[in-house]
Amino acid sequence: MQVSIRKAASKDAAAINYLSWQLGYTPTIEATAEWMSAIIAEKTHCAFVAEASGEVIGWVHAFCAIRLESEPFVEIGGLVVDLNARGIGVGRKLILQVMVWSAQYPVTKIRVRTNTARVETHQFYQNFGFKEIKEQKVFDLKL
Repeated sequence: MQVSIRKAASKDAAAINYLSWQLGYTPTIEATAEWMSAIIAEKTHCAFVAEASGEVIGWVHAFCAIRLESEPFVEIGGLVVDLNARGIGVGRKLILQVMVWSAQYPVTKIRVRTNTARVETHQFYQNFGFKEIKEQKVFDLKL
């Protein structure tokens, strides 16, 4: 399968939404399109899609994170590969594209967070070379 990587565009909202549902996220296509527009407009964010035979089979979103307590880094905000295209290097290609994009920032690392229940995802990142540095809890406060 020939896979190419390109910048995500507004036209990809439905495909990105579909792939997000595969991981259990349930936004509307309209919400995905709105969030994509904001990401595309923000220079410290990037979004790329993987295509095969003209169909989007994966996506990644990353951003440059600046904190008061630690050095800047690039964080992968989300990465999804279609269930039928896993294990053939699509995720690797998407991360490599984020690495290329990251070169424009004064960063020395890429960070990713993943749900503790997604053991196969942990293995994917470890096989790529990511090192687990901590576990944490996430708290939300409704506004």
